[in-house]
Amino acid sequence: MSEMVDALVSTFAVAHDGDSDGRLAQTLVFNAGRLAWRMREQGVTTERKTSVSDVVTDADRAAERLVSGVLAKLRPEDGVLGEEGASRTGTSGRTWVIDPVDGTYNFTSGSDYYCSALALVEGPADEPERLILGAVHRPAMGYTWFGGPDTAPVRDGKPLARLEERPLAELSLATYIHPTWLADAAVRDVWLSVAGAPATLRMLGAGSVDLAGVAEGRVGAWLQHSVPAWDWLPGKALVEGVGGAARQVEAGGVVWSVAGNRRVVDEIEELLRGAR
Repeated sequence: MSEMVDALVSTFAVAHDGDSDGRLAQTLVFNAGRLAWRMREQGVTTERKTSVSDVVTDADRAAERLVSGVLAKLRPEDGVLGEEGASRTGTSGRTWVIDPVDGTYNFTSGSDYYCSALALVEGPADEPERLILGAVHRPAMGYTWFGGPDTAPVRDGKPLARLEERPLAELSLATYIHPTWLADAAVRDVWLSVAGAPATLRMLGAGSVDLAGVAEGRVGAWLQHSVPAWDWLPGKALVEGVGGAARQVEAGGVVWSVAGNRRVVDEIEELLRGAR
């Protein structure tokens, strides 16, 4: 498998030498997602990480090897941070943040609710000085979202509309909380303070797909705690690009990531701060 992926890297690098960052980002998530999808069709090996629902497959690793390998050839001065261990400190001050398969539990369960995602930032990935772009590809639907705070987001080249300012009571809330956290009263109560307020809840298990939905207006808002950079930054770039807000709030001893139109994010932040 490693030899096959390395051959793909070499071919891809030749074909996309000279691509802009935006074009490269879109083609990388498309090809990573398609690679994972094809591997699943042939059968993948799954390993448990921290729990029965926190898993990794050889498709995750192959997709990350593809993306990080291409970036090593085409953007050698940039840093890389990947969910499955890819890590390189660059000299340019920029870092590509990679999530080869977001929604791996869904992926291993046969669900189509998963994606490949990446973001490009200036400064450290955990606290970037500037979020440049995000790209998300959902293989089952064939959709690719791309954009950022300074790049008007699109889905498959079609511009996304600016987000309408609406309150939480009129919107759906996409969220996730692992069952084990429900035993932590502080975290549970903070989550409930928000989860009881929207028109309806959605818990589908792939943050970057959820956040692309927020940017597109199909999902009203998004809330999750303790979100790593690779699950947050690609979608954050899309949401900010359509005039929304994406910020982090400490409450209940953890940090919550919140995204949506500016009015609803202000409302959720107020609920979080009131509950802590």
